[in-house]
Amino acid sequence: MIPLWFEITSFIVLTLILIADLTLIRLRPHIPSTKESTLWVLFYVTLAFVFAGLLWWVAGGAIAGEFVTGWALEYSLSIDNLFVFVLIMTQFSVPRRYQQQVLMVGIMIAIILRGLFILAGVALIEHFSPIFYIFGAFLIWTAIRQAMPEGDHEGEAQRENFMVRVVRRFIDVSDEYDEGKLRTVVDGKRMWTPMIIVFVAIGVTDLMFAIDSIPAIFSITQNGFIVFTANIFALMGLRQLYFLLGDLLDRLRYLHYGIAVILGFIGVKLILHAMNHNELPFVNGGRPIEWAPDIPIWMSLTVILVSMVVATTASLIAAARDKRAAVSE
Repeated sequence: MIPLWFEITSFIVLTLILIADLTLIRLRPHIPSTKESTLWVLFYVTLAFVFAGLLWWVAGGAIAGEFVTGWALEYSLSIDNLFVFVLIMTQFSVPRRYQQQVLMVGIMIAIILRGLFILAGVALIEHFSPIFYIFGAFLIWTAIRQAMPEGDHEGEAQRENFMVRVVRRFIDVSDEYDEGKLRTVVDGKRMWTPMIIVFVAIGVTDLMFAIDSIPAIFSITQNGFIVFTANIFALMGLRQLYFLLGDLLDRLRYLHYGIAVILGFIGVKLILHAMNHNELPFVNGGRPIEWAPDIPIWMSLTVILVSMVVATTASLIAAARDKRAAVSE
């Protein structure tokens, strides 16, 4: 059981960190160097492990293990967001020195949206436990779609194009950016800058990815506090990871297979959990299916880490092989 004082203190501290981060970006827009991005990624990863240590101290190893596994899962799935972020930044020609601001606002939007999804998910689980069957089937279907050779990023971009057309019907948007401002004046008329459309595009993307990732983490824990904090820590490190990986994203050609394996595994785990705690009257007479095991936390964490390492390594090896082949021609 996590003490209430710890939950309240955690939310206050995390909110202050987010506000400080956003203020720093606003006051000093710039293109972060590889060294700076690396240090920030290490800072947020270390912060996550410090938080896990504090959880271990106040609530025990089992709770801390759920947080670490949930954080690793959300961080892994969030990497897929980066591909779409690259498409959005390129499509709208966002000046690179203002991309940090766009990503940070997008992260704020994502935290709010995921918070709402988590509240809804906890309520569903409490009042309709067979929801795990639906979550599991959805994640398996998502895994199959993710494993398709073409990927689904082009589809995301098409949906964003439609969304942009809808936004332009209702508000006046200028053709040019005005530094990092949302509003500008064109020929004496107040207008929104293209930055507002970028924010909307990022928000819609975050919403779509939340639909995939929130059911996944409920396979690890049904504790709303752990689910929410795991998402916050994963999202806080996402902005720096975007700049750290940079052009490397184009070389991670097999990453979507690793993510597909993770989603498929989590989907199976959710269905096994639903079978183990079955209450549906037309399945085994409404009784739990005893042979369906609950997959332990350590196995979930192992699958997540191995899938990402193998997919990343295979991608880098293939990219190096292609580079050598191009040089030899």
